[in-house]
Parts: sequence; structure tokens; C-alpha cells
Amino acid sequence: MFQLNGQVALVTGASQGIGEAIARALAQAGAAVVLTARNAEKLAAVAGEIEAAGGAALALPMDVSDPAQVKTAFGEALARFGRLDVLVNNAGITRDGLAVRMKLEDWDAVLRTDLTGVHVCIQQAIPPMLRQRRGRIINISSVVAQMGNPGQVNYVAAKAGVIGLTRALALELASRNITVNAVAPGFITTDMTAALSEKTIEQLSSRIPLGRLGSPADVSAAVVFLASEEAGYMTGQVLSVNGGMYMA
Repeated sequence: MFQLNGQVALVTGASQGIGEAIARALAQAGAAVVLTARNAEKLAAVAGEIEAAGGAALALPMDVSDPAQVKTAFGEALARFGRLDVLVNNAGITRDGLAVRMKLEDWDAVLRTDLTGVHVCIQQAIPPMLRQRRGRIINISSVVAQMGNPGQVNYVAAKAGVIGLTRALALELASRNITVNAVAPGFITTDMTAALSEKTIEQLSSRIPLGRLGSPADVSAAVVFLASEEAGYMTGQVLSVNGGMYMA
């Protein structure tokens, strides 16, 4: 079940956190994985560990906010593997602040990376998927796109835009056997949350019906499912991985 043998997957933001967990899980399911991120050193380390475990991996430094870098990286991935079956748009940044004081450059930076970057990567993925008449595009959104979050109007707008993009693109590509879905994680334990105090973690956990923060593995399991044949009849969907925090 959920085997991806012979497939090629590209994951953005794969050098750490959720993206790293997704890349590892896809490799464990049998896919050759192209890992992209801005941090070349961390990226190479993750790719090396995947290969040491018997998987196939290619590390390509790439900033999704730079269309030229995206085009180059996708070209290198296709030159290496000859196909692209799965695209996971995970890369993202935050520039938090109250709306009344938010600098336009902070708004633009988040939208350029978290939303426009998704679009640019998808444009590079569509041609090979069309040729194959098969593909899986999986976009990582967030629970805050569904419920809002004060101090993050730029991030929430970008992640809500990802959901809208997912549904529109699902309609465009369904006839070509390319599915487009989103995963909306809740609060997930990563290096970012590791810096939070125990009291803050307790407060966050109290808002979650399951009583705990999620793990990167919780998110990567959802991604592997959506990449698999078993999810072939799902498109335009948002798979919520949030411990029950938002149930609409």
C-alpha cells in the first residue's frame, strides 16, 4: 500500500522540518526524490542520508521566489531522472506583524515565496506531467488559512491563496489524470516550535482536541497517501492534519 516505486518526486523546502520529513517518507515509499531549498549544506546532508539508506536523491539548491532558479532546478531534475510524477510545494517563510504596521516588503516577500513560488513551480511541473498523462501536485497550506491568525495577515492570505489555487488547478488538470490537492497542517513540532516555552506549548495543546502538537511524520503520511495510486480519485481537496483544531 502507498508504494511509489519507479516514480520521481520533487519537494521544495526539503532541507528541514516538514519538508525534510516529506522527502524522507517519499523515498521510503520508493520514489526517487529531488530535494530543493535555499540551504545547500543542509539539503546535501538530507540527500546523503536518504542515499545511505538505499534511496535515490538529488539535492538542488533553489529559491522558489526566483523563477530563473526554479526553471534551472526543474531542468536539472528532468535531465537526471527523465520524468516528474509528484510535486510537493512545501517551501514557505513568515514575516509576522500586525496589519496596521506591516511593511509592504514583508507582505510582498511572503506572498512571493508562499504563493507565487507555488505557482512558478507548478508551471514547471505541468509539461512533463502532461506528457506522461499522469501526475500528483500536493500543496502545503496551513490551518491558519482556514481559521485566520492575528499577526499573520500576509502568511494567512498566502496560504488561503494556495487552497484557492489548488481547487482551480484541479479543475484545469483533471482531464489529464493529474490530481491537485492540499494538506493543511495544524501546529506541528519543528525547530521553530522547539524554541517555544513549555507554557506556550501547553496553551497551544489546550486548543487541540487531541491534546498535542502534531509531528512532521503526521504531515508526511498524508502527503504519501495523496501521492499514491490509492488517492487517484481525490482532487481539489484539502486534507486537514490538525488534531481536530479546525473541523469545518
